[in-house]
Amino acid sequence: MAYRESFYQFLMTQRNPDSQDEIAQFANNAQHDAQFPKHEENYDKISEYLELNAGYLPSMSIFDDAYQSYVEHMHNK
Repeated sequence: MAYRESFYQFLMTQRNPDSQDEIAQFANNAQHDAQFPKHEENYDKISEYLELNAGYLPSMSIFDDAYQSYVEHMHNK
């Protein structure tokens, strides 16, 4: 079976401390979240975690956009 990249691994490629981009900011903050589900690929599980624990995420639509980019990235691998 081929190795699948987790959402967190993808998100870490979006980090940019100098960017004002919302996904980059999400990635920067998630990097410092010790409890983030780092091996998870499932949208619902990650979404539930973020809704309950990610005060650093101003809008779930940012996660939705980031997750859509992740899906497209995985599809193109």
